[in-house]
Amino acid sequence: MHLNSADGNLMTMDMCDALSGILSAPPAGAHVLVLSGAGDSFCLGRERTAATPDDLPGEVRRLVAVNEALAATSLVTVARVHGDAAGFGVGLAALCDVAVATRAARLSFPEVRINLAPALVLAWLPHMVGRRAAFWLTASGAQVSGDEAVRIGLVNEVVENVDALDAAVADKVGVLLSAQPRVHTEIRAMLRSVESLSERQSYELASDRLVLGSLRRLHATPN
Repeated sequence: MHLNSADGNLMTMDMCDALSGILSAPPAGAHVLVLSGAGDSFCLGRERTAATPDDLPGEVRRLVAVNEALAATSLVTVARVHGDAAGFGVGLAALCDVAVATRAARLSFPEVRINLAPALVLAWLPHMVGRRAAFWLTASGAQVSGDEAVRIGLVNEVVENVDALDAAVADKVGVLLSAQPRVHTEIRAMLRSVESLSERQSYELASDRLVLGSLRRLHATPN
């Protein structure tokens, strides 16, 4: 999916609905979705369209739906971060399964500058980068370089320029397409499941999943 809107590809509510729809009901046979942006920026956040207090809950539900769809989709998601990302835009990249950025890209959570605590961001960011890093990023609004984004876990890889970015994304998509979609679905489901479990519960779940997966593989192997 290619983001293309005014003011740095700000996510409109219609764009949020469209992305949620693709993730929730992918085209038949689809396996990998690449999320990219037009212009100089990847995505500088989202539009704030609620005109009255009564409008806010509906707007927030549509934003949450995107994050939930990124977690629950059967697709493997890859973010191609060619330029700056901010706020909700960082979330789009970070919540994809794979994210590659150029070294020049800068990622930030600038909501503090409009006197807003980024609550939706804080629902997932501490699990990804740790509590202290999450506090500093959101409390300061500081920009993070591509290299720093890799170090703290917001993206997988940083490359020198857009040409290298296209090559890196194509390489990762090729690797992903070489595997069965079912296996990736099981990996993603397992990762979601263990997030809220104790170590013992995680091993119990992993044991059950391994037995089921191995049985499925045995039955699929010709004699």
